Amino acid sequence: MNRKTQQEQGPVFPQHAPLGRRRLRTAQFAGIATLAAAGALLAIAVIAPAQAADNTEAAGASPLHLAGNLGIVSQYVFRGTTQTNEKPALQGGFDLTHDNGLYTGLWMSNISWISDSNPAASASLEADLYAGWKPAVTDWLNADLGVLHYAYPGSYPDGMTKPDTTEIYAGLDAKWIAFKYSYSTGNTFGNPGTSGSSYADLSLNHELFAGITGTAHIGRQRYTGPNASMLSYTDWKLGLSRDFSGYVLGLAYTDTNASDAGYTIRGKNIGRSQVVLSLNKTF
Repeated sequence: MNRKTQQEQGPVFPQHAPLGRRRLRTAQFAGIATLAAAGALLAIAVIAPAQAADNTEAAGASPLHLAGNLGIVSQYVFRGTTQTNEKPALQGGFDLTHDNGLYTGLWMSNISWISDSNPAASASLEADLYAGWKPAVTDWLNADLGVLHYAYPGSYPDGMTKPDTTEIYAGLDAKWIAFKYSYSTGNTFGNPGTSGSSYADLSLNHELFAGITGTAHIGRQRYTGPNASMLSYTDWKLGLSRDFSGYVLGLAYTDTNASDAGYTIRGKNIGRSQVVLSLNKTF
């Protein structure tokens, strides 16, 4: 949460690669607002009654929890592809969770892939809106069901397919191993005719030694549509992180087998091997 420059020869790629064009309309913002409002209403409808009914809650304690996060990365890499042309990104967001497992949130980052691939477009922000439910199945296994909308506010030339993408997802988290499957409900990251595209993510996180946590990940981005074979690819990552009094320092190596034909922007394959340094703080 990746494009192919339209200045380059060859096809446009996915993930965030626009193929075609169209002017951004006011409906884009209306759609975002509708999603946010729906999430808020759902939270009120489900959380408020649960709060009122829970008379066993300790005095002054709330089942609602609000947390924020802020981070800086040497570059923003999403599903193995750089979103900022290997340049730094400032990122952050908020999460509202309830003890019953319901959650909603907003996360944002600067990006450059849209204008890199098409100078006629102007969109430098990614805003991710999400909501879901993460119930405990057992004392060691959690499920995760939700919806995530990737929004890219900005201006777009006539005929360009908007990169805004909505995915529904389901996952399982068993302490140090997690699997998540995401399914796109419409055009996927600017590629027309790609409804039903999907992403499968298997990740392992485990403390190794001296407070250092190791991460290993493999993912498969599968596209539907006429350019499916060119756009589909596998990505993988190895990383290390350590918490220093609330500040988490991370280092990761990522790579993919994304094709040059689908993922070349400004003469570079954005899915090539990358190193990412990050510093994050949760508050």
